[in-house]
Amino acid sequence: MDFSAGMAEEKIRAALRRGEFDNLPGKGKPLPKDDLAGVPDELRIGYKILKNSGFVPPEVQLKKDIVTLEELIAYCKDEHERSELNKRLNEKVIRFNHLMEKRKINQSSAFKSYENKIYRKLY
Repeated sequence: MDFSAGMAEEKIRAALRRGEFDNLPGKGKPLPKDDLAGVPDELRIGYKILKNSGFVPPEVQLKKDIVTLEELIAYCKDEHERSELNKRLNEKVIRFNHLMEKRKINQSSAFKSYENKIYRKLY
């Protein structure tokens, strides 16, 4: 154990002796479920870093855009505007499908298993 880790451990032990952790909120309750429970262990830290930095993978952003455009089209009254929204929607769908084919993600058994769960959580 290096010096800084040893110092941190000693400070934690001293705080425990003083009872500083006795009245923390959530004490005795289970930890919240991990959002990344379905992600393989070797990828989990990378996903967590990307998530914490606000990064959204391109396929997820495209899927969000598709859902937004579909909702806009559903409520659109102007035919010209609806036509423009449909063009944008078709472009996004084509890009999404191309990206999925290129990455061969949709052939992955993990993707098939978790696709709906992931999209439901993100929307």
